[in-house]
Amino acid sequence: MEYYPRKIEEKLDKWMERDEIIIVKGPRQSGKTTLLMHLREKFGGEYVTLEDEDAFETFDKAPLKFVERYTGKGRFLYIDEAQYSANAGKNLKLIYDRFRPKIKLVITGSGSFDTKVQVGKYLVGRAVYMELLPLSFEEFILWKAKDLHKIYSEWRNGITKFITQGKGIDTEPAFQKEFTQLLEEYLIYGGFPAIVKERETSVKQELLKNLSRTYLERDVFFFFNIREMEKFRLLLSYLSLITGSILEFSSISSELHMDFRTVEGYLSILLQTYLIYLLYPFYTNKLNELKKSKKVYFIDTGLRNSIIGNFLPLSSRTDAGALYENFVLRELMDMGLEPRYWRTTHGSEVDFIININGKYIPVEVKARGKEESGFRSFIRNYRPERGIVFTNAEIGVKEINETKIAYVPHYFI
Repeated sequence: MEYYPRKIEEKLDKWMERDEIIIVKGPRQSGKTTLLMHLREKFGGEYVTLEDEDAFETFDKAPLKFVERYTGKGRFLYIDEAQYSANAGKNLKLIYDRFRPKIKLVITGSGSFDTKVQVGKYLVGRAVYMELLPLSFEEFILWKAKDLHKIYSEWRNGITKFITQGKGIDTEPAFQKEFTQLLEEYLIYGGFPAIVKERETSVKQELLKNLSRTYLERDVFFFFNIREMEKFRLLLSYLSLITGSILEFSSISSELHMDFRTVEGYLSILLQTYLIYLLYPFYTNKLNELKKSKKVYFIDTGLRNSIIGNFLPLSSRTDAGALYENFVLRELMDMGLEPRYWRTTHGSEVDFIININGKYIPVEVKARGKEESGFRSFIRNYRPERGIVFTNAEIGVKEINETKIAYVPHYFI
Protein backbone atom coordinates (compact mmCIF):
# COMPACT_ATOMS: atom_id res chain seq x y z
CA MET A 1 0.00 0.00 0.00
CA GLU A 2 1.33 3.42 -0.96
CA TYR A 3 1.55 5.49 2.20
CA TYR A 4 2.29 9.17 2.74
CA PRO A 5 3.63 10.08 6.20
CA ARG A 6 1.54 11.88 8.82
CA LYS A 7 2.88 13.68 11.87
CA ILE A 8 0.47 11.85 14.18
CA GLU A 9 2.70 8.79 13.89
CA GLU A 10 5.22 10.42 16.22
CA LYS A 11 2.58 10.36 18.98
CA LEU A 12 1.15 6.99 18.05
CA ASP A 13 4.46 5.16 18.24
CA LYS A 14 4.82 6.18 21.90
CA TRP A 15 1.45 4.65 22.80
CA MET A 16 1.32 1.49 20.71
CA GLU A 17 3.07 -0.70 23.28
CA ARG A 18 0.99 0.55 26.20
CA ASP A 19 -2.35 -0.98 27.22
CA GLU A 20 -4.59 2.08 26.80
CA ILE A 21 -7.11 2.18 23.97
CA ILE A 22 -6.01 4.65 21.30
CA ILE A 23 -8.92 6.66 19.91
CA VAL A 24 -8.23 8.69 16.76
CA LYS A 25 -10.89 11.28 16.00
CA GLY A 26 -11.18 13.57 13.02
CA PRO A 27 -13.35 14.72 10.13
CA ARG A 28 -14.51 12.50 7.32
CA GLN A 29 -11.80 11.60 4.76
CA SER A 30 -8.94 13.01 6.84
CA GLY A 31 -7.00 9.73 6.42
CA LYS A 32 -8.07 7.67 9.43
CA THR A 33 -8.67 4.43 7.51
CA THR A 34 -5.37 4.77 5.64
CA LEU A 35 -3.63 5.33 8.97
CA LEU A 36 -5.08 2.13 10.43
CA MET A 37 -4.05 0.15 7.37
CA HIS A 38 -0.52 1.52 7.72
CA LEU A 39 -0.40 0.63 11.42
CA ARG A 40 -1.51 -2.91 10.57
CA GLU A 41 1.38 -3.23 8.13
CA LYS A 42 3.77 -1.77 10.67
CA PHE A 43 2.69 -3.56 13.85
CA GLY A 44 0.56 -6.46 12.63
CA GLY A 45 -2.90 -7.36 13.87
CA GLU A 46 -6.41 -7.27 12.40
CA TYR A 47 -8.46 -4.49 10.82
CA VAL A 48 -12.28 -4.31 11.01
CA THR A 49 -14.64 -1.58 9.87
CA LEU A 50 -18.07 -1.11 11.43
CA GLU A 51 -19.33 0.02 8.04
CA ASP A 52 -19.53 -3.73 7.44
CA GLU A 53 -23.04 -4.60 8.58
CA ASP A 54 -22.18 -8.04 9.98
CA ALA A 55 -19.18 -6.72 11.92
CA PHE A 56 -21.29 -3.85 13.24
CA GLU A 57 -24.10 -6.10 14.45
CA THR A 58 -21.70 -8.41 16.28
CA PHE A 59 -19.67 -5.61 17.86
CA ASP A 60 -22.82 -3.76 18.91
CA LYS A 61 -24.66 -6.73 20.43
CA ALA A 62 -22.01 -9.36 21.22
CA PRO A 63 -18.70 -7.50 21.75
CA LEU A 64 -16.95 -10.41 23.49
CA LYS A 65 -17.69 -12.77 20.61
CA PHE A 66 -16.54 -10.04 18.25
CA VAL A 67 -13.12 -9.90 19.91
CA GLU A 68 -12.79 -13.65 20.42
CA ARG A 69 -12.65 -14.06 16.65
CA TYR A 70 -9.44 -12.04 16.53
CA THR A 71 -7.59 -13.41 19.54
CA GLY A 72 -4.49 -15.28 18.47
CA LYS A 73 -4.12 -13.16 15.33
CA GLY A 74 -1.79 -10.63 16.89
CA ARG A 75 -2.14 -8.21 19.77
CA PHE A 76 -3.48 -5.26 17.80
CA LEU A 77 -7.12 -4.88 16.79
CA TYR A 78 -7.98 -1.85 14.66
CA ILE A 79 -11.67 -0.89 14.64
CA ASP A 80 -12.65 1.72 12.05
CA GLU A 81 -15.78 3.92 12.02
CA ALA A 82 -16.69 3.10 15.63
CA GLN A 83 -19.18 5.99 15.72
CA TYR A 84 -21.76 3.72 14.04
CA SER A 85 -22.27 1.80 17.30
CA ALA A 86 -24.34 3.58 19.94
CA ASN A 87 -22.87 1.10 22.47
CA ALA A 88 -19.26 1.82 21.52
CA GLY A 89 -18.20 3.28 24.86
CA LYS A 90 -19.71 0.53 27.00
CA ASN A 91 -18.48 -2.23 24.68
CA LEU A 92 -14.95 -0.89 24.42
CA LYS A 93 -14.75 -0.75 28.22
CA LEU A 94 -15.91 -4.37 28.44
CA ILE A 95 -13.37 -5.51 25.83
CA TYR A 96 -10.56 -3.56 27.51
CA ASP A 97 -11.33 -4.94 30.98
CA ARG A 98 -11.75 -8.53 29.75
CA PHE A 99 -8.92 -8.86 27.22
CA ARG A 100 -6.17 -6.52 28.40
CA PRO A 101 -3.22 -6.87 27.76
CA LYS A 102 -3.88 -9.65 25.25
CA ILE A 103 -5.68 -7.26 22.90
CA LYS A 104 -4.63 -3.68 22.17
CA LEU A 105 -7.41 -1.58 20.63
CA VAL A 106 -6.88 1.25 18.15
CA ILE A 107 -10.18 2.95 17.30
CA THR A 108 -11.25 5.64 14.85
CA GLY A 109 -14.36 7.77 14.96
CA SER A 110 -15.75 10.79 13.14
CA GLY A 111 -16.89 14.03 14.71
CA SER A 112 -20.05 12.47 16.12
CA PHE A 113 -17.91 10.23 18.33
CA ASP A 114 -18.30 11.13 22.03
CA THR A 115 -21.20 13.47 21.27
CA LYS A 116 -24.10 11.40 19.96
CA VAL A 117 -22.06 8.25 20.66
CA GLN A 118 -20.74 8.56 24.21
CA VAL A 119 -17.41 6.95 24.96
CA GLY A 120 -15.57 9.28 27.34
CA LYS A 121 -17.57 8.50 30.47
CA TYR A 122 -16.89 4.77 30.01
CA LEU A 123 -13.20 4.99 29.21
CA VAL A 124 -11.80 7.26 31.92
CA GLY A 125 -8.24 6.08 32.58
CA ARG A 126 -8.54 3.50 29.81
CA ALA A 127 -8.07 5.56 26.65
CA VAL A 128 -5.90 8.22 25.06
CA TYR A 129 -7.38 10.55 22.43
CA MET A 130 -5.68 11.91 19.33
CA GLU A 131 -6.89 13.98 16.38
CA LEU A 132 -6.21 13.44 12.71
CA LEU A 133 -7.09 16.60 10.80
CA PRO A 134 -6.53 17.45 7.13
CA LEU A 135 -2.86 17.92 6.28
CA SER A 136 -0.95 20.77 7.89
CA PHE A 137 1.17 22.85 5.53
CA GLU A 138 4.28 20.96 6.65
CA GLU A 139 2.65 17.65 5.72
CA PHE A 140 1.46 19.22 2.46
CA ILE A 141 5.06 20.20 1.61
CA LEU A 142 6.25 16.69 2.49
CA TRP A 143 3.68 15.17 0.13
CA LYS A 144 3.99 17.65 -2.75
CA ALA A 145 7.65 18.74 -2.70
CA LYS A 146 9.65 16.47 -0.42
CA ASP A 147 12.95 18.01 -1.52
CA LEU A 148 11.82 21.37 -0.08
CA HIS A 149 10.81 19.91 3.28
CA LYS A 150 14.19 20.41 4.95
CA ILE A 151 14.24 24.11 4.04
CA TYR A 152 10.68 24.52 5.25
CA SER A 153 11.42 22.68 8.52
CA GLU A 154 14.35 25.00 9.23
CA TRP A 155 12.09 28.03 8.73
CA ARG A 156 9.37 26.55 10.91
CA ASN A 157 11.85 25.74 13.67
CA GLY A 158 13.14 29.29 13.43
CA ILE A 159 9.64 30.74 13.80
CA THR A 160 8.91 28.39 16.71
CA LYS A 161 12.09 29.42 18.52
CA PHE A 162 11.36 33.10 17.88
CA ILE A 163 7.85 32.69 19.33
CA THR A 164 8.78 30.56 22.32
CA GLN A 165 12.31 31.75 23.12
CA GLY A 166 12.81 35.05 21.32
CA LYS A 167 15.70 33.70 19.28
CA GLY A 168 16.60 35.24 15.92
CA ILE A 169 15.14 34.08 12.60
CA ASP A 170 17.11 33.25 9.50
CA THR A 171 15.02 35.23 7.03
CA GLU A 172 17.11 34.51 3.95
CA PRO A 173 14.62 33.84 1.13
CA ALA A 174 14.85 30.63 -0.89
CA PHE A 175 12.64 29.21 -3.66
CA GLN A 176 10.11 31.94 -2.95
CA LYS A 177 8.11 31.46 -6.14
CA GLU A 178 7.73 27.73 -5.58
CA PHE A 179 6.71 28.10 -1.93
CA THR A 180 4.24 30.82 -2.89
CA GLN A 181 2.67 28.54 -5.51
CA LEU A 182 2.46 25.65 -3.05
CA LEU A 183 0.82 27.86 -0.44
CA GLU A 184 -1.73 29.14 -2.97
CA GLU A 185 -2.70 25.58 -3.90
CA TYR A 186 -3.04 24.75 -0.21
CA LEU A 187 -5.19 27.81 0.50
CA ILE A 188 -7.49 27.19 -2.46
CA TYR A 189 -7.90 23.42 -2.25
CA GLY A 190 -6.98 22.61 1.34
CA GLY A 191 -5.37 19.59 2.93
CA PHE A 192 -7.74 16.63 2.65
CA PRO A 193 -5.51 13.73 1.50
CA ALA A 194 -7.50 12.70 -1.60
CA ILE A 195 -7.61 16.30 -2.82
CA VAL A 196 -3.88 16.84 -2.20
CA LYS A 197 -2.99 13.74 -4.21
CA GLU A 198 -5.14 14.74 -7.19
CA ARG A 199 -3.42 16.78 -9.93
CA GLU A 200 -6.38 17.98 -12.01
CA THR A 201 -8.00 21.10 -10.58
CA SER A 202 -11.42 20.18 -11.96
CA VAL A 203 -11.25 16.83 -10.18
CA LYS A 204 -10.10 18.53 -6.96
CA GLN A 205 -13.15 20.77 -7.10
CA GLU A 206 -15.53 17.90 -7.71
CA LEU A 207 -14.01 15.86 -4.87
CA LEU A 208 -14.43 18.79 -2.49
CA LYS A 209 -18.06 19.26 -3.53
CA ASN A 210 -18.68 15.55 -2.96
CA LEU A 211 -17.00 15.79 0.45
CA SER A 212 -19.24 18.64 1.59
CA ARG A 213 -22.31 16.81 0.26
CA THR A 214 -21.30 13.57 2.03
CA TYR A 215 -20.70 15.47 5.26
CA LEU A 216 -24.20 16.91 5.17
CA GLU A 217 -25.90 13.68 4.22
CA ARG A 218 -24.06 11.28 6.53
CA ASP A 219 -22.60 13.14 9.50
CA VAL A 220 -25.30 15.76 9.93
CA PHE A 221 -28.48 14.11 8.68
CA PHE A 222 -27.73 10.55 9.86
CA PHE A 223 -25.93 11.07 13.16
CA PHE A 224 -27.42 14.36 14.37
CA ASN A 225 -30.87 13.93 12.87
CA ILE A 226 -30.99 17.46 11.45
CA ARG A 227 -34.20 17.68 9.46
CA GLU A 228 -34.09 21.31 8.35
CA MET A 229 -31.10 20.76 6.11
CA GLU A 230 -31.69 23.91 4.10
CA LYS A 231 -31.31 26.07 7.21
CA PHE A 232 -28.15 24.18 8.15
CA ARG A 233 -26.75 24.75 4.64
CA LEU A 234 -27.61 28.45 4.85
CA LEU A 235 -25.71 28.79 8.13
CA LEU A 236 -22.73 26.92 6.71
CA SER A 237 -22.64 29.23 3.67
CA TYR A 238 -23.04 32.29 5.88
CA LEU A 239 -20.11 31.28 8.08
CA SER A 240 -17.98 30.60 4.99
CA LEU A 241 -18.58 34.15 3.82
CA ILE A 242 -17.64 35.71 7.18
CA THR A 243 -14.51 33.64 7.84
CA GLY A 244 -12.23 35.56 10.21
CA SER A 245 -15.08 37.80 11.41
CA ILE A 246 -16.77 38.12 14.77
CA LEU A 247 -19.89 36.03 15.22
CA GLU A 248 -22.95 38.18 15.83
CA PHE A 249 -25.76 35.87 16.89
CA SER A 250 -28.41 38.54 16.52
CA SER A 251 -27.34 39.20 12.91
CA ILE A 252 -27.31 35.49 12.07
CA SER A 253 -30.76 34.97 13.59
CA SER A 254 -32.16 37.98 11.76
CA GLU A 255 -30.64 37.31 8.34
CA LEU A 256 -31.24 33.55 8.30
CA HIS A 257 -34.58 33.63 10.18
CA MET A 258 -33.37 31.22 12.88
CA ASP A 259 -33.91 31.40 16.60
CA PHE A 260 -30.92 31.69 18.92
CA ARG A 261 -31.09 28.09 20.16
CA THR A 262 -31.10 26.69 16.63
CA VAL A 263 -28.05 28.74 15.67
CA GLU A 264 -26.26 27.70 18.86
CA GLY A 265 -27.10 24.02 18.26
CA TYR A 266 -25.94 24.07 14.65
CA LEU A 267 -22.68 25.79 15.61
CA SER A 268 -22.08 23.09 18.21
CA ILE A 269 -22.48 20.40 15.52
CA LEU A 270 -20.09 22.22 13.19
CA LEU A 271 -17.52 22.36 15.97
CA GLN A 272 -17.94 18.72 16.96
CA THR A 273 -17.64 17.51 13.37
CA TYR A 274 -14.41 19.42 12.73
CA LEU A 275 -15.67 21.94 10.19
CA ILE A 276 -15.14 25.17 12.08
CA TYR A 277 -13.04 26.57 14.89
CA LEU A 278 -14.12 29.42 17.17
CA LEU A 279 -11.40 31.81 18.29
CA TYR A 280 -11.84 33.38 21.72
CA PRO A 281 -10.84 36.95 22.57
CA PHE A 282 -7.76 37.93 24.54
CA TYR A 283 -8.27 40.21 27.51
CA THR A 284 -6.77 41.01 30.88
CA ASN A 285 -8.80 43.19 33.22
CA LYS A 286 -9.09 46.16 30.89
CA LEU A 287 -12.68 47.36 30.61
CA ASN A 288 -12.38 48.55 27.01
CA GLU A 289 -11.51 45.13 25.56
CA LEU A 290 -14.23 42.92 24.12
CA LYS A 291 -14.57 39.80 26.24
CA LYS A 292 -17.34 37.58 24.89
CA SER A 293 -17.52 37.60 21.10
CA LYS A 294 -15.81 34.83 19.14
CA LYS A 295 -14.40 34.72 15.61
CA VAL A 296 -15.13 31.87 13.20
CA TYR A 297 -12.57 30.02 11.09
CA PHE A 298 -12.59 26.77 9.11
CA ILE A 299 -10.46 23.70 9.79
CA ASP A 300 -9.87 23.36 6.04
CA THR A 301 -9.93 26.27 3.60
CA GLY A 302 -10.51 24.00 0.60
CA LEU A 303 -13.78 22.72 2.05
CA ARG A 304 -14.72 26.28 2.95
CA ASN A 305 -14.08 27.43 -0.64
CA SER A 306 -16.16 24.54 -1.94
CA ILE A 307 -19.12 25.58 0.20
CA ILE A 308 -19.20 29.04 -1.43
CA GLY A 309 -18.15 27.69 -4.84
CA ASN A 310 -15.08 29.93 -5.15
CA PHE A 311 -11.85 28.39 -6.45
CA LEU A 312 -10.44 31.56 -8.01
CA PRO A 313 -6.70 32.29 -7.63
CA LEU A 314 -5.65 34.55 -4.78
CA SER A 315 -4.95 37.47 -7.11
CA SER A 316 -8.63 37.51 -8.16
CA ARG A 317 -10.18 37.11 -4.71
CA THR A 318 -11.61 39.64 -2.27
CA ASP A 319 -11.22 37.14 0.60
CA ALA A 320 -7.48 36.43 0.22
CA GLY A 321 -6.80 38.12 3.56
CA ALA A 322 -9.28 35.84 5.33
CA LEU A 323 -7.67 32.76 3.74
CA TYR A 324 -4.18 33.80 4.85
CA GLU A 325 -5.48 34.53 8.34
CA ASN A 326 -7.27 31.17 8.53
CA PHE A 327 -4.06 29.47 7.40
CA VAL A 328 -1.83 31.11 10.01
CA LEU A 329 -4.30 30.25 12.77
CA ARG A 330 -4.36 26.58 11.76
CA GLU A 331 -0.55 26.46 11.71
CA LEU A 332 -0.24 28.13 15.12
CA MET A 333 -2.65 25.56 16.51
CA ASP A 334 -0.59 22.82 14.87
CA MET A 335 2.37 24.08 16.93
CA GLY A 336 0.33 23.34 20.05
CA LEU A 337 -0.41 27.02 20.71
CA GLU A 338 -3.78 28.49 21.74
CA PRO A 339 -4.11 31.86 20.01
CA ARG A 340 -6.63 34.54 20.94
CA TYR A 341 -7.60 37.71 19.11
CA TRP A 342 -7.48 41.22 20.56
CA ARG A 343 -10.00 43.93 19.90
CA THR A 344 -10.99 46.99 21.87
CA THR A 345 -14.32 48.78 21.97
CA HIS A 346 -12.58 51.58 20.04
CA GLY A 347 -11.86 49.23 17.12
CA SER A 348 -8.14 48.53 17.65
CA GLU A 349 -7.47 44.93 16.67
CA VAL A 350 -4.71 42.32 16.38
CA ASP A 351 -5.37 39.07 14.53
CA PHE A 352 -3.79 36.74 17.10
CA ILE A 353 -2.23 36.98 20.54
CA ILE A 354 -0.10 34.10 21.81
CA ASN A 355 0.61 33.63 25.50
CA ILE A 356 4.02 32.07 26.17
CA ASN A 357 4.61 31.68 29.90
CA GLY A 358 2.75 34.90 30.65
CA LYS A 359 4.41 36.85 27.82
CA TYR A 360 2.07 38.10 25.10
CA ILE A 361 3.13 37.94 21.46
CA PRO A 362 1.03 39.77 18.85
CA VAL A 363 0.68 38.16 15.40
CA GLU A 364 -0.61 40.15 12.43
CA VAL A 365 -1.54 38.59 9.07
CA LYS A 366 -1.66 40.79 5.98
CA ALA A 367 -2.45 39.73 2.43
CA ARG A 368 -0.62 42.84 1.26
CA GLY A 369 1.05 45.71 3.06
CA LYS A 370 2.34 46.19 6.58
CA GLU A 371 0.88 46.04 10.06
CA GLU A 372 -2.07 48.27 10.94
CA SER A 373 -2.53 50.73 13.78
CA GLY A 374 -4.08 48.11 16.08
CA PHE A 375 -0.83 46.16 16.09
CA ARG A 376 1.11 49.26 17.18
CA SER A 377 -1.57 50.07 19.73
CA PHE A 378 -1.15 46.65 21.35
CA ILE A 379 2.63 47.17 21.44
CA ARG A 380 2.20 50.52 23.18
CA ASN A 381 -0.23 49.12 25.74
CA TYR A 382 1.47 45.81 26.53
CA ARG A 383 5.11 46.35 25.55
CA PRO A 384 5.71 42.77 24.36
CA GLU A 385 9.26 41.58 23.79
CA ARG A 386 8.48 40.36 20.26
CA GLY A 387 5.82 40.10 17.59
CA ILE A 388 5.32 38.71 14.07
CA VAL A 389 3.83 40.15 10.89
CA PHE A 390 3.11 37.66 8.11
CA THR A 391 3.16 39.64 4.88
CA ASN A 392 4.35 39.58 1.29
CA ALA A 393 5.55 43.17 1.55
CA GLU A 394 8.94 42.71 3.27
CA ILE A 395 11.28 40.28 4.98
CA GLY A 396 13.42 41.15 7.97
CA VAL A 397 13.48 41.99 11.66
CA LYS A 398 13.16 45.47 13.11
CA GLU A 399 12.10 47.15 16.36
CA ILE A 400 8.96 49.12 17.18
CA ASN A 401 9.10 50.81 20.60
CA GLU A 402 11.75 48.30 21.72
CA THR A 403 9.62 45.35 20.56
CA LYS A 404 11.41 43.04 18.13
CA ILE A 405 9.16 42.44 15.11
CA ALA A 406 9.77 39.72 12.52
CA TYR A 407 8.35 40.40 9.04
CA VAL A 408 8.14 37.13 7.17
CA PRO A 409 6.26 35.58 4.22
CA HIS A 410 3.15 33.57 5.09
CA TYR A 411 4.77 30.30 4.03
CA PHE A 412 7.53 30.76 6.63
CA ILE A 413 5.18 29.23 9.19
